[in-house]
Amino acid sequence: MPAAIPEVRDRTEVGRFPTVTFPFVENVEVEKEETVEDEKTEEGACRRWLRKACPCCYKQPSDDDLTETVVTGTDEPEKEEETNGEGNLNELLLKVRSIDLMKSKTGENLVEHHTNLYQSDSFIIRRGQTFQMWITLSRPFDPQTDELHLELKTGLLPAVSNGTHVIVPLVEELEDGRWEAAIVKQEDRKLRLSVNSPPTAVIGRYQLTIVTNSANGRDTSAHDPANDIYLLFNPWCEDDPVFMDSEEERKEYVLNDVGQIYYGTQHQIGARTWDYGQFDDGILAACLFVLEKSQTPNSGWGDPINVARIISAMVNSPDDLGVVEGNWSGDYSLGTSPTVWSGSMEILQAYHKSKGTPVKFGQCWVFAGVCTTILRCFGIPARTVTNFSSAHDTDVSLTTDVYLDENFEPITHLNADSIWNFHVWTDCWMARPDLPHGNGGWQTVDATPQETSQGTFRCGPASLTAVRNGQVFLKHDTTFVFAEVNSDKIYWQKNKDGTFSQIYSEKNIVGHYISTKAVGSDERNDITHLYKHPEGSEEERIAVETACSFGSKAAAYSPPTAEDVTLEVIMEGDGPKMGADAELTIRLKNSSSEQRTVTLHSQLAVMYYTGVHKATVKKDKADLELLPNEENDLTWVLEYKVYKDQLIDQAALMLTLSGRVRETQQVLATQFSFRLRTPDLVIKPIGEAVVGKEMAVEIHFTNPLPQVLKAVIFHIEGIGLLPGKKIEFGDIAKHASISFKQHFVPSLPGLRKLLASLDCKQLTQVHGVRDINVEDKSSVAS
Repeated sequence: MPAAIPEVRDRTEVGRFPTVTFPFVENVEVEKEETVEDEKTEEGACRRWLRKACPCCYKQPSDDDLTETVVTGTDEPEKEEETNGEGNLNELLLKVRSIDLMKSKTGENLVEHHTNLYQSDSFIIRRGQTFQMWITLSRPFDPQTDELHLELKTGLLPAVSNGTHVIVPLVEELEDGRWEAAIVKQEDRKLRLSVNSPPTAVIGRYQLTIVTNSANGRDTSAHDPANDIYLLFNPWCEDDPVFMDSEEERKEYVLNDVGQIYYGTQHQIGARTWDYGQFDDGILAACLFVLEKSQTPNSGWGDPINVARIISAMVNSPDDLGVVEGNWSGDYSLGTSPTVWSGSMEILQAYHKSKGTPVKFGQCWVFAGVCTTILRCFGIPARTVTNFSSAHDTDVSLTTDVYLDENFEPITHLNADSIWNFHVWTDCWMARPDLPHGNGGWQTVDATPQETSQGTFRCGPASLTAVRNGQVFLKHDTTFVFAEVNSDKIYWQKNKDGTFSQIYSEKNIVGHYISTKAVGSDERNDITHLYKHPEGSEEERIAVETACSFGSKAAAYSPPTAEDVTLEVIMEGDGPKMGADAELTIRLKNSSSEQRTVTLHSQLAVMYYTGVHKATVKKDKADLELLPNEENDLTWVLEYKVYKDQLIDQAALMLTLSGRVRETQQVLATQFSFRLRTPDLVIKPIGEAVVGKEMAVEIHFTNPLPQVLKAVIFHIEGIGLLPGKKIEFGDIAKHASISFKQHFVPSLPGLRKLLASLDCKQLTQVHGVRDINVEDKSSVAS
């Protein structure tokens, strides 16, 4: 039966004052006045007892004699030797001999808190939920005369007032939503405590000490780092703002340490596997280090909105020397090419080990992958999301503006807005009590440094509901996210007097195939409907008009005009391959009953995947006649020799078409982005996959280019298989096929993914993945 504990909850506000666990104290001032007299009485009693027990060995106790070593134990209370001697032991100080936090991976604490996957010896739990612990005292606990309470401290300057210095009182029965402890079992000098935390508690690393008080005085256990408590957000707790009610979704968005990140163009969607590795050894410490490096107050770390905003800023390096340094130049000689990374672990471990030196280099999917890892590690449900044809609005107009000169050619220095072939960010799940009702749920957090938010490169969390409805006045950074997924593209032509006139607008250009990994499978899940209403619907147009009314060019919209000639670019199948000629179809259609004459300009540019122009490689002009109701397909060809020395990173190209119908002065304009597809790496396992037993894989690759690949580097990694490893392979001849073996020893059982990537100056974005089912050593032996 639990020991009877005097009730203290009603006497004072729990957690505010250290004296809450001393019910015999009625007046703090009286206690101070009687301190000297009490000390004399205690010393006299101890001295008389010790002299009686062993007068020849008696000596005055020092501070060191009163300090006990705190040790960790197992899930069961350990047996201690009986203390010999005569006299009344209750007259001695009540001291803590040992603390057992019951850290076993199969024990109730870690299993019930869903933290048994963390590859760490630390005690990791979730807030808003009880946990169990054993403490061993120097003598049996007497609830009539003895008191004890727990103290938890986090941060550099713990304070009771802001929740970073927590006093956990001993009560008879636990109540939800409070820091409290109760005795649930007593065995001689051992107590089993059930400890509860509120669902709003500050997350992070807490130092644990136990304070005891008896008739003979007060004692505080020594702090032992092995007993530090790591407290996380709790998506299993209904009162935690990050609560998610679907167990399948919690498994995917919190517990899954491997995912899919999508890239390419809306017409050519590629996928690569990414190791989030949030449970890997050292990753939680690295993630907490990122929070500490932000130099934000620990007191704000209980709010997931604030934590997500901090992580959004800290994953990139501008402003605060965050985790990853971005580089879109194509020159990665001073670091690692962004396409080489296959996961977040190497990056976070390197950042932690260097004490905060940004890791070189990353682009949007790297920023997003690392951001997702950190949020999942902390217990905030998160998913990595890719938006195809993603707009980057630089002037808060909520439109994507394209400026053309008198000859319909783009004016490069004015075209600051861009449309990225794809852009990757992170969605996280949480309540939004700071917004009108209905805006909770998924929130966009973008860690790629594009534009500043309140003076810092960060973005979000922005409510997807607010984005969908065009409510761009709701925080945080909803304006920017709306423009990314649903802005109209407006074409402006320069007049002779230097002014510009709006000549054309495209309404279905931005925000396509918004994709994330499906729950429970590696399939792609299209979530465009969560970000925007169906294109062209009344609801979608109302959302655009609502949003743009808050933009810097609210008057840019003009009534639609009649159009009888349409222009479209068509790509067959999965599109052209790297190393071969690229072929597209340009389709012109005259829906009128009269002949139309079209002057068509085409320009092909090599682009960064972000939509930033690198170089123009081809220009054409043609005069075409269209008969009444005629549809005319033109074949457009780009030869390999034209683009082979111009490509960068994602092999991204953009075809810009513009023109005018002579008879009606109708303007035609469109831009079509595509990429040249690269081959996959083929991974073939060799031998049995057993924990602790060496195995190998064979990696095959064929060079698709009619030129030598210079200084090829392979990168291989897999959670539970092998840590990230770079292999400097050397040159690969034109059209040559190569293979090599890699040996490793699996460390974790279950279905694992081995990831491989290739990088060199001539070819990037080449990768492969293979599932490997690793057997447990014990199951194989049996």
